[in-house]
Amino acid sequence: ENRLSMSKPGLSPLEVAHLAFQEFSDGLATGNWDGFLERLTDDFSFWFPSGMYHGLNQGKPRAEEFFRYVTTAFTPGLTVILDGVTSNETTVMFELRSEGQLNGQPYKNRVAVAFDIRGEKICGYREYFGSDGKSY
Repeated sequence: ENRLSMSKPGLSPLEVAHLAFQEFSDGLATGNWDGFLERLTDDFSFWFPSGMYHGLNQGKPRAEEFFRYVTTAFTPGLTVILDGVTSNETTVMFELRSEGQLNGQPYKNRVAVAFDIRGEKICGYREYFGSDGKSY
C-alpha cells in the first residue's frame, strides 16, 4: 500500500487566505457571509478601525454580528478590486479598493485587510482603511 497516495496534504496559508478572501469578497458583494463565517475559528478575533466595532472584538458570534451589520450598511453590496497581496507563514495582507453605497450614499475606499491563518481556518482579521474621496 502506498502511504503517499493515502495522505492528503493540507492547503498552504496563502491558499487558505485566497479562498477566504474570495468568500469575503462574495460576502461584501452579495451579503451572503456563510462561506466566510464557516472558515473562521471559534476563537476568531478581529480589529476594526472605527465605529461601533472599533478596536479588538473577540469570538465568532461577534464576527457574525459584525459582518451581517456590514451587509445592512452597504446595501446593495460592494464591488471589490484586488490591488496586491503580501504574505508570510501565518498572515496574508490583501490591498483592495471597494465601491458601492454606504447607507444610500456613494462610497469609494482603499482598504488593507490582514487574515491570520491557523491550519485551514482564519483565526484573526484586521482592517485598515482610508477614503478615496476628497482631501481636506
